[in-house]
Amino acid sequence: MRRMQVFCSIGVIAAVVVTGCARRQKGAVATPQPAPTAEATAPPAAVPPVPPGPRGDQPVVDNRPSTPALADEAVDGRNLEELNRDSPLRPAFFPLDSSDLDDAARAVVAGNADILKRNPRWVITIEGHCDERGTAEYNLALGERRALAAKNYLISLGITDARVKTVSYGDEFPFDRGQSDDAWSKNRRAHFVISSK
Repeated sequence: MRRMQVFCSIGVIAAVVVTGCARRQKGAVATPQPAPTAEATAPPAAVPPVPPGPRGDQPVVDNRPSTPALADEAVDGRNLEELNRDSPLRPAFFPLDSSDLDDAARAVVAGNADILKRNPRWVITIEGHCDERGTAEYNLALGERRALAAKNYLISLGITDARVKTVSYGDEFPFDRGQSDDAWSKNRRAHFVISSK
């Protein structure tokens, strides 16, 4: 009886080995494969279309960033002059003889910061302006303080220093050439200009 159990056990083992060998293909060696990473299973990122090329025989150069655009404004096809003519960036206005941002001016600068965050390639120049009262030297210095106040607030909101330049024009380029308090109040401003995109 004991021999019978040994022969049955050997038969079962032999059947398992033969079945396993029959399933394995010649020369195939099973190697464990690593589990796919989230990066490998993620769909490819959408790439914005190539902007239209220059006219004539000039080659098309794709200067787009390697990451997709963050907003519609970032792929805006308008040139700088057109962008600044209908600028999404608003000017911040100042009280008389002041370079302090009040609540209204801070709200404007914060709105401009949001637009700049959606357009990470834009570099801007903040122009400091004054009304015509005061000496040329005083107005240039006040215009510079106004531009710097707007720049510093933008930086505090997360815009990098390298993207913001400043210049003071004093009273050289008024919005309104009138001789009234209303006209002068429009000229006391930090004006935001897109200088590159």
